[in-house]
Amino acid sequence: MATIAKELRGGNHAPAAGFGLTPDQQEILDLASDFARDEFWPLQQRMDDEEWWPEQTMPSLARMGFLGVTVDPADGGAGSDFFTSGLIAQGLARWNHSLALSYVAHENLCLNNIARNASPELRKRYLPGLCDGSLIGALGLTEPGAGSDALGSMATTARREGDKYILNGRKLYITNGPVADVILVYAKTDKAAGAKGISAFIVEKGFPGFKVAQKLDKMGFRGSTTAELVFDDCEVPVENLVGTENKGVAIVMGGLDLERAIVAMLNVGMAERALDLAVDYAKTRQQFGKAIGEFQLVQGKLAEMYVAVETMKTFCYRTLAEANTLDHGAGGRGEIHKLTAAAILYAAEQCTRVVSDAVQIFGGLGYMREAEINRLYRASKLLEIGAGTTEIRKVIIAGELLR
Repeated sequence: MATIAKELRGGNHAPAAGFGLTPDQQEILDLASDFARDEFWPLQQRMDDEEWWPEQTMPSLARMGFLGVTVDPADGGAGSDFFTSGLIAQGLARWNHSLALSYVAHENLCLNNIARNASPELRKRYLPGLCDGSLIGALGLTEPGAGSDALGSMATTARREGDKYILNGRKLYITNGPVADVILVYAKTDKAAGAKGISAFIVEKGFPGFKVAQKLDKMGFRGSTTAELVFDDCEVPVENLVGTENKGVAIVMGGLDLERAIVAMLNVGMAERALDLAVDYAKTRQQFGKAIGEFQLVQGKLAEMYVAVETMKTFCYRTLAEANTLDHGAGGRGEIHKLTAAAILYAAEQCTRVVSDAVQIFGGLGYMREAEINRLYRASKLLEIGAGTTEIRKVIIAGELLR
């Protein structure tokens, strides 16, 4: 960990001209990609078949220095930047998209939000374990009746009783939910104030009144375990309040902008892998006495897939660079709000298109469940839904344009 932490801190991590990568950034991307190929790619099949979570995941990521990328070294992190975290997500997604999604939920949605918003005492208590992989993190926002309207329709409540908050409600579709030790949970502390009465709390899996209600069976990203969480008079110490009571909306919105920027990188990594698989198959699959890659219709698909991947990278790298210097409390409005929504909108739609075209090139083999391209195909749709649906992303963009 010390070696990669030094590497992350030591180089020039400003984006290169033209939204390419600096040599240091390319080295980090290559390191993450090579590591994921060697360690995580062989786990894909079992994870998909069994919804299996490999327990060695987080500790092995920590040994590489890939956890706590944006966290101060005094708290156990690497002391690098958000752009670096996005490159790691891209590299992991090339070879095991399920683990990459769980990485983002842990690293960005939970760990980075705590590092940016929690008190020094909470950071000292939770960040070292999240950075060394002994703790797994998750974010609890979405509810059975609160998806796109996550804030306005939030039904989970928290009321203060002495030195504790009492949480009641349910959270649904929570990535890492079945395995998480630490969950950043949003609840309404002032129901009359609506979205302006939301607070954030750190909940441990052993707190009284908390339980995992059910592990969910998904179409794709199956190894990234997902759950419904229940809070039934869940007792949370007052000191586990993150930020200020009734001011959680700023944490949510700033976190969502960063989430969109980094989840867009999952699309990039998955689309890169789909293109590579399609090119390799087009070179080797023989029909009518020659490789299918010699047919112009197949060549046309490959060319369009390449253009999509390259434009995705350019846009997403630019967005990461803009998000890299996002000030505390600056998210949820303005240019960065529009840009992150646009990046994930474009990246998700293009990823779906690239993966779909790759399945078409594979033909019947691509329709077989055990094929890697099939796993990518089943997973890609989620990225048009999670972190704000395609439709919500368009509403955000239009709202900022018309403001």
